[in-house]
Amino acid sequence: MKYLLILPILAVLALAQDRDFLTPDEADQVREVQEPNKRLQLYIKFANLRMDLLKSSFASAKPGRSLFIHDTLEDLARLIEAMDTVSDDAIRRKVNIEAGLAAVVEAEKPMLEELNKIAESQPKDYARYKFTLEQAVDAIKDSVELASQDLKTRGAALARQDKRDKAERDEIGSETDARAAAQKATEKKTEGSSTDPAKAAKKPPSLYRKGENPADKDKDKDKQQ
Repeated sequence: MKYLLILPILAVLALAQDRDFLTPDEADQVREVQEPNKRLQLYIKFANLRMDLLKSSFASAKPGRSLFIHDTLEDLARLIEAMDTVSDDAIRRKVNIEAGLAAVVEAEKPMLEELNKIAESQPKDYARYKFTLEQAVDAIKDSVELASQDLKTRGAALARQDKRDKAERDEIGSETDARAAAQKATEKKTEGSSTDPAKAAKKPPSLYRKGENPADKDKDKDKQQ
């Protein structure tokens, strides 16, 4: 029964991963902007557009709005995560993004307040997008906290994380190589011990002592004749 309940959730998650959180036009704009501070400003613009869509949807009693709200909240959370990814990458490359991070904090705090108000108001269809809204809230909270950190502190944390990730990858690689070597050794050993079935065939053991086997007696008679 639990398995049957999990299936619809997995299907929704699969569809969410396939759906792009940016429109084609937005994706084109992002590709054209490489400078981190400007790209952050672009993501902020798109996130604010999602918040405007959410406000309009909550103000409307249009049937079927819950699905649109769910998808828009999901897109918003992924936009926030994209901002954090841009910031992390810039910090790793020692790019100054203080202006971009300040803009992120300034934009995200009102978003967080608005979403918390929605959660507190408990709309009638709240259960249909409650989990997605909570995810968006958590994503914004984490993003505000990261954007508020000192760049050196955040850079040091990223360096430690990268070091742990590399150690894990190296460990997995070593284990994989060891398993491959062991498998190869086993196969080689098996190949070395295998022989031609015709050559490996042995004469079955006899219960007769020498001279008692009827076949041996027949051979002796033939010799005498």
